[in-house]
Amino acid sequence: MPHYERDDVAPSYADDCASGMSIAQRWFLAKERCTVLAIRSCVEWEPETFPLVEALLGKPVVPLGLLPPSADGGRRRAAGSSEDHVTLRWLEEQPPDSVVYIALGSEVPLSVEQVHELALGLELAGTRFLWALRKPAGAVLDNDDALPPGFQDRTRGHGVVTMGWVPQISILAHAAVGAFLTHCGRNSLIEGLLFGHPLIMLPIFRDQGPNARQMEAKKVGLQVARDDDDGSFGRHGVAAAVRTVMLDGEARRGFVAGALKMQAIVADKERHERYIDEFVQQLRSYLPTDDLTTATPNSS
Repeated sequence: MPHYERDDVAPSYADDCASGMSIAQRWFLAKERCTVLAIRSCVEWEPETFPLVEALLGKPVVPLGLLPPSADGGRRRAAGSSEDHVTLRWLEEQPPDSVVYIALGSEVPLSVEQVHELALGLELAGTRFLWALRKPAGAVLDNDDALPPGFQDRTRGHGVVTMGWVPQISILAHAAVGAFLTHCGRNSLIEGLLFGHPLIMLPIFRDQGPNARQMEAKKVGLQVARDDDDGSFGRHGVAAAVRTVMLDGEARRGFVAGALKMQAIVADKERHERYIDEFVQQLRSYLPTDDLTTATPNSS
């Protein structure tokens, strides 16, 4: 774990919440008083680490599966109708596997400086991109303040930046998308790998760093280079990661192969429905027998 991730954990132990109890305290109390824990994961997703969880937590742990969204739904919406989003219409004009889709979530917005470095890195990389940009901390509502001066003019024709809502599943389902630049939150990983996209990884906080290292070990993508102490990144690190995943033929083939292996796990609908069924049965096993018996009309 790099130093900047260790520093990020500290606020979880602060007791300045409205409840007067830290996030960590609430977690430990919940863990100690519960009967069973359920985790949105499965052995196939993380075979190296999932078997360790039960021993570490000291409680029974039940996998929920990955709860992936419907891949078919994304492809249907992306197929083309009068209601298609502007981003989808733009993707229709791009060659297959040529666009990097960038989405870093809304929970922790980047600073203006970080957004500028990311933007300039995309410009240096020279690949097509579609960026779902959240308003950075300290910026006003329009793109001009959030992005480097002249950036949109210089990248016009091969890049699109939008600060509004985008249909992420439909975008990821589109044939023009060739990679996903993500913060590596669990939702985003599952959605990106559902469509077999190699990843360019820029984790921001909490579980995202470990998630990124796990995906890098599985050879599904590459992390943007970071400063170990403060977590900062620069335009050249962004450009290098994008070029490697998108343009370096041999490296890209390896990342695509790794992503397709993970896609086989994520897109297995029957597998994940089976996990949910097993979870329900596990919950039933903890109920007293009387609670499982249907009451008769004359019972009190």
